[in-house]
Amino acid sequence: MFNVKAAVVIWASIGLSLAQTQVTVNVGSTLQKIDGFGVSQAFGRAAEFQALAEGPRRKGLDYLFNTTTGAGFTIIRNRIGSKGADSILPNSPGSPTADPKYVWDRNDSGQVWFSKEAMGYGVKNIYADAWSAPGFMKTNGNEANGGYLCGVTGQTCSSGDWRQAFANMLAQYVKYYQEEGIQVSHLGFLNEPDYTTSYSSMRSDGAQAASFIPTLSKTLQSNNLSSVALACCDNMGWGTTRTTASALISAGMESYLTLLTSHNYNGDPNSVISTRLKTWQTEACDLQSRWCTTWYSNGGACEGLTWAGKIATGILNANLSAYIYWQGVEVNQQQASSYLVLSDGTEVFPSGRLWAMAMWSRFIRPGAYRVATSGSVSGVSVGAFKNTDGSVVGVLTNTGGSSQNVKLALNGFTPNAAGAWLTDNSHQVAGVEVTLDGSAVTVAVPARSVVTVKLTEAS
Repeated sequence: MFNVKAAVVIWASIGLSLAQTQVTVNVGSTLQKIDGFGVSQAFGRAAEFQALAEGPRRKGLDYLFNTTTGAGFTIIRNRIGSKGADSILPNSPGSPTADPKYVWDRNDSGQVWFSKEAMGYGVKNIYADAWSAPGFMKTNGNEANGGYLCGVTGQTCSSGDWRQAFANMLAQYVKYYQEEGIQVSHLGFLNEPDYTTSYSSMRSDGAQAASFIPTLSKTLQSNNLSSVALACCDNMGWGTTRTTASALISAGMESYLTLLTSHNYNGDPNSVISTRLKTWQTEACDLQSRWCTTWYSNGGACEGLTWAGKIATGILNANLSAYIYWQGVEVNQQQASSYLVLSDGTEVFPSGRLWAMAMWSRFIRPGAYRVATSGSVSGVSVGAFKNTDGSVVGVLTNTGGSSQNVKLALNGFTPNAAGAWLTDNSHQVAGVEVTLDGSAVTVAVPARSVVTVKLTEAS
């Protein structure tokens, strides 16, 4: 961090000579609370990651969670399995009221290891989500290919109502993690319920989810798990999330839930949902491209700047409290950009998408509040946040082709030190200079870049 009260910064090295554009940061005017940023290692990716040699394994973990050399992620999303050895309830007990025979391998496809490693870096937000109930609890008798949980609104099965049995299974999963010293902080029971696919999947609309949520809530309470926050419903995109949210709110589910959750495949979060609940983007990725590390070339789906823009839109326009990319580290999967870090088994390679997230997650820590800003800069999205340690962070995302010189004037905050970091085609979270003058800081924001500014207050 640079203490630069008297500094005059000349950006000759990047050829900038710009007029200032001012944005006012109103530190006392708080908006949504930030829970963090993160990834998943579901579907066996955690086990593959764990099987790497110590060197690349540690380097991969550092890229995800280290606050100095990596992204400093603070959330992980684990998958609750639903079939065979993938599930803690591999076989039907025979009826919804029969005693279940749970099985726990203390590994959970490597997710126990991954959770503990994340916790070692300080991660406390662990979101466990079920893609489906076991097939014997569903209308189609299969944990894949859609189908509904037996007993939800409009869906009956000859075997009976399995809602309570499914709630019991989810509670038991959380208790198994507790036995391993891992506290599941958030729990979901649906994944893309508006999509039917050949792998684990279960359908639900908002009314059907509402016919299960109270049962799950009461089951957690009866198992001394009332601290676990409930989430719903991980829809495919923001449009269906809004529809589901409306149904849940109308059904009175805000009193049971903590989070509304969404994916980005049918639409990125770009507008506020009227609710008292927090909103999380729990899965987002590029499913179109081969592996790429590019920051910016032509605005492609795999590029870091593309994702910097998506994150800024979600946090600033949709009031997201968390943003989770799909996978963190994958091994020998050069055909995809659905993850942030690649290992070939020996070396480890970060993507531009990782650094796009790092510009937020390394500096904006759990418990921070977004604060209001006024004023605008051409081509630049500006977000401001106050951390629990009192520091104020500004994230300036310039998706335009022109450099900008931005002055952040702070109301209700008097900084005595400022630091700034730049990511673009030539820099990855690299320290750059700023000018601090009283309650204002000025920084150059190159074309197609993200600059993050952090300020600390005089004591």
